[in-house]
Amino acid sequence: MEHQKVLIIGGGIGGLTSAIALRRKGFAVEVIERDPTWSVYGVGIIQQGNVIRAMAQLGLIDDYIEAGFGFDHVEIFIPTGQSVAKIPTPKLVPEYASNVGIGRRALHKVLGDRTIEAGANVRLGLTAEILDDDGAGVSVTFSDGSSDRYDIVIGADGLYSQTRETIFPEASRPEFTGQSVWRYNFPRPQDVTGLHAYEGKTGIGLVPLSDALMYMYVTTPEPGNPWYAKETLASSMRVKLADVPSPKIAELASSITEDAEVVYKPLEWVFLEGPWHNGRIVLLGDAVHATTPHLGQGAGMAIEDSLVLAEELAAAADCESAFTAYRARRFDRCKYIVDASKAICFGQLGKGPLIDNATATREMFMKVAEPI
Repeated sequence: MEHQKVLIIGGGIGGLTSAIALRRKGFAVEVIERDPTWSVYGVGIIQQGNVIRAMAQLGLIDDYIEAGFGFDHVEIFIPTGQSVAKIPTPKLVPEYASNVGIGRRALHKVLGDRTIEAGANVRLGLTAEILDDDGAGVSVTFSDGSSDRYDIVIGADGLYSQTRETIFPEASRPEFTGQSVWRYNFPRPQDVTGLHAYEGKTGIGLVPLSDALMYMYVTTPEPGNPWYAKETLASSMRVKLADVPSPKIAELASSITEDAEVVYKPLEWVFLEGPWHNGRIVLLGDAVHATTPHLGQGAGMAIEDSLVLAEELAAAADCESAFTAYRARRFDRCKYIVDASKAICFGQLGKGPLIDNATATREMFMKVAEPI
């Protein structure tokens, strides 16, 4: 397909990597983002070798690596703080680290800057109110009253995707797992040079983000999906860690004092078993396969989606065959990540067998090392 005009709904990780990938294939690209400030919350994200490989394919690996902290292992701890396994992780791009911890703001800046440099048009504070697909193209009416016509529309608008609601009104909706995640930034100790993952019903991880910074994530059972007032977030997070026997975690917990710095998120998931497109409108990332963060692959799957979708659109004679091939390449891999992540989550909650983190991590690395 040549000279196609593409609208991407959503200016997050999936939308921006899709824009970059499509511009590299020669598509005309416009990105709309509902947030007029184009901001992201300020904790970090873990990204493994498959993402580093994808960043190399997108031509931005050096900027990406420079913005984060590279590492080559995952260390597993039991709740007391004793290390029980140190898992080397496979390098998929020679001369680069096999994993990266990166601040979401830093990642957003790399992707946003490269999207604009690539020639995509980015419009902020805007939503798509009407998508009229007549078979030959999609006429879009925007929230500011303007309108335009596109050959293809990509819904990269996240877990609560309005695009998904529009094209698949009967599709599955996000489901709360019964667990939530708490995140907080700390100065990085010298010994945290890779992911430190603590086993147990309270899942804990320490992730390096830079020479100076790391973040902690804590997964906790939250029956009934309670709401926490902003002014109670720091004290509530400390309470969640009060019974963890690790002295190191206890010391870190005592320094959680700033309510505004705590990021709290109920964990939800969704997976579309049926089609991922309707006519000329297609979904990617969390809009179609949102996962819990237990394997650190949510953003990775969205980034891989972007590469595969761009490849298939460039190679196919029409969007129907491109979208069909895209789903075929992505379905099993994304379903594995969603299901395996949920299994860890449900094991921690007592809804299923407790999953051994070391085994699950090794299996995940083997899976995502496979070609996309």
